Amino acid sequence: MKAIRISAGILLAVSLNACKDYLDIIPDNVPTIDYAFHLRSSAERYLFTCYSYLPNNGRVDLNAGFNAADEVWYFQQMGGAGSDFNASVFNVARGMQNIQDPLVNYWNGANQGKPYFQAIRDCNTFLENIDQVVNLEEYEKERWIAEVKFLKAYYHFFLVRMYGPIPLIRTNLPLESSPEDVKIYREPLDDCFAYIVELLDEAIANESLPDHIGGLENTELGRITRAIALAVKAKVLVTAASPLFNGGNPGFFTVQDNQGRELFNTEPDPQKWVRAADACREAVEFCEAQGFGLHRFGGSFSYTINDTIKTQLDIRTAVTERENNREVLWPLTNSRLGDIQRLFSPQIIPGDRGVEAVTPKGSVAPTLKMVRQYYTDKGLPIEYDRDWVAQSDEALVTATEEDRYYIKKGQATVRLHYDREPRFYASVGFDRGIWFGNATNNYDVTLEDDGNSGMLYIQGRSGELSARQGVNGYSVTSYQLKKLVDIRTVQTPQLPATNIHAYNWPEFRMADLYLLYAEALNEVGGYSAEVSKWINKVRERAGIPPLEKSWDEYSTQPGYYLDRNNLRQIIRQERTNELAFEGHRYWDLKRWMIAHTSGNLNGPVHGWDIEQRDAESFYRPVLLFNQRFAMRDYFSPIRLSELQINANLVQNPGW
Repeated sequence: MKAIRISAGILLAVSLNACKDYLDIIPDNVPTIDYAFHLRSSAERYLFTCYSYLPNNGRVDLNAGFNAADEVWYFQQMGGAGSDFNASVFNVARGMQNIQDPLVNYWNGANQGKPYFQAIRDCNTFLENIDQVVNLEEYEKERWIAEVKFLKAYYHFFLVRMYGPIPLIRTNLPLESSPEDVKIYREPLDDCFAYIVELLDEAIANESLPDHIGGLENTELGRITRAIALAVKAKVLVTAASPLFNGGNPGFFTVQDNQGRELFNTEPDPQKWVRAADACREAVEFCEAQGFGLHRFGGSFSYTINDTIKTQLDIRTAVTERENNREVLWPLTNSRLGDIQRLFSPQIIPGDRGVEAVTPKGSVAPTLKMVRQYYTDKGLPIEYDRDWVAQSDEALVTATEEDRYYIKKGQATVRLHYDREPRFYASVGFDRGIWFGNATNNYDVTLEDDGNSGMLYIQGRSGELSARQGVNGYSVTSYQLKKLVDIRTVQTPQLPATNIHAYNWPEFRMADLYLLYAEALNEVGGYSAEVSKWINKVRERAGIPPLEKSWDEYSTQPGYYLDRNNLRQIIRQERTNELAFEGHRYWDLKRWMIAHTSGNLNGPVHGWDIEQRDAESFYRPVLLFNQRFAMRDYFSPIRLSELQINANLVQNPGW
């Protein structure tokens, strides 16, 4: 029996659905490779161990893409002693990254980062030993091999996206390796992407990898399929073609190792966009052939809705619906949004707020910057909509009958909250804004004497129901994150306790894939009907006019989209609005190499003045933080002690 001992992380294996719990692979104190691969059952647990490293993105406080950007902000004490919220990732957004003890450290597995080199070694161990299993059918063995190759590729990709060039762990080093053998090198960036794609291609070509899960959601949802692998390959190649990874700033990203090799690209390669577009086309065609597409709210006998509410529910349930959701290609079943929905929800039902463990918080607060990102109802950025020119978006306006499905009739809020695209109303809760769902599932329930809808709405000014009530658990901007709250999650009238309807984190949606395809096509050839086709698919579901109609009929600059550079900006804002609060903006701003520019991750973070009672004083922008993003922040630092141990590693630029 081999003397290699399995690390502590391998002793636990996470299941791929909510019904299973962590499982011991082997009896205590006898963790050996031969035992782990002796029987099918123990080998399967090792497979689940390889899956267990997938990011816990449903814990949004641990989600690097979600919490390190500028989409949401928190009150100063959030994540303090006794809190169930961890502030490590948010501290990246606050400029507290360092080399002594890096935050969100996926290189070593510290400060809310998982040990991804350990994950890769575990994948290698699986691939090197799976042939030992004696009672495993060949087709199942091949399927497991394809899954683990995908996971190995994904963990490499995650590290490349975070650190740039990394060591490639093609195989595990043997036990007899010398101290010098283990001092590995970071590999050039192009080699890293090539190896990731090689692994993905091997997984995709494996005939035992299922095209999709089909009717096995109860037992296999979240397991890797060919649809997932093709979609991730498309994202990998779009990332590789993007400026940060494709010679975007050779003056800064010039790093040589002690062998004299340049680790970063120094010249952009346009052919990378061609390869990315081809991969996106292949993924789109394959996924659509399997029945994937944009989700629509299927309705229910218990919901009475009109077209306005249905459009919002089409958007909301594309993220939160866990049954019959044809849009979510890759749900992370190891990462469910359950109790954390309380951090997105304001109190909208009167009751006793003293029960801390079940009280809605609304403390994950969208920023004023993100509210301004959403389009007008004409499908245009605010600054390009003719109807908004020369208007103050901070002027107070009283809601009328026409506004009643968005804003409480007869109540005043700022112009910024009127005449916006449905994605804004589906995603963001705001003072005097309607909150459909919860205990109310009828858009016209309990009509009042004046004909106003009795739907629930947010009362967010100081001293009101949805406002700050104590020293913690409140929105520092006054906004709430409606998009991530399932419409079946309710507060009860007797007590503001939350009855949570949990769902899996949507790691990859078809809308993401469509917009990646449009981006790649535009970079290859500029505007065409084929580019706008994929943008307009997403816009149509979002309830806004097609790209061409919006710009030609309602904008201050007709034909603006015909220029490739302008269309690039449009596609980027489309991604921001469609994928807001899903952990994409941080990675997108970095790969586009615009995170350091003014108005992105380098600039002020504002909210409204939540300490005020009257509307005029409440709707006054308040500076919460001056965010700073330097060039060095494009890649996370490697811990200093790691460099001291291994002199063959070089630090990232600026650190």
